[in-house]
Amino acid sequence: MPQLVLWDIDHTLIASRGVGRRLSAAAFERVTGQPMRSQATIDGRTEALIFRETAQLHGLSTDRADFQRFARALTELYVQHAGKLREQGSALPGAAAALDALAIAGVRQTAVTGNVRAVAEVKLDVFGLDTHMEWEVGAYGEDADLRPALVDLALTRSSVTAAEAVLIGDTPADVEGGLETGVRVVAVATGRSSASDLRASGADIVLEDLTDLDLLLRAIATTGDQGF
Repeated sequence: MPQLVLWDIDHTLIASRGVGRRLSAAAFERVTGQPMRSQATIDGRTEALIFRETAQLHGLSTDRADFQRFARALTELYVQHAGKLREQGSALPGAAAALDALAIAGVRQTAVTGNVRAVAEVKLDVFGLDTHMEWEVGAYGEDADLRPALVDLALTRSSVTAAEAVLIGDTPADVEGGLETGVRVVAVATGRSSASDLRASGADIVLEDLTDLDLLLRAIATTGDQGF
């Protein structure tokens, strides 16, 4: 087993089923004064990058202070609407069992996610998936724009080497984060990227989902592709 598993959150551990976009739109309007008519590509990307590019789609130029206001507004909205997220969203099948099994095996776990940390904490708390997370060693949407930098930061914060870590995510961006930092990637086809897309992006191992716990644990522990 690796020493550390780096978890993506959206479409890997949970699904918000539209709640996230509505709250992002509300936070965007609160900060910019404009309704969010369209949104930049979000899959595998950080909130800072999504906010900046979404603002550009609306003819707006933003700075770091604008993003920080957006992050605070988004966090407030997630706290206020946690019940709606619980009602409409869900933990993905197998997520809770996977987190528990890794904890029992003594594997440290944290998040490498495009979400700002406070929102990530709300999302996992709502579905009871936060118990085993070492939040302080993770990396989040306010820390850097791109996934490789987030993975590097999590490795530094955790004092774990790339060879001792495994990243689990659902997008080619997650795979890129692992490939560029030397961290092995187990990709799950639980989001909008297909298994073939994830294989083509260079994932070490691709699984359909997290439901087969034995298969997942073997994938995390293996040192190479052994027929997955």
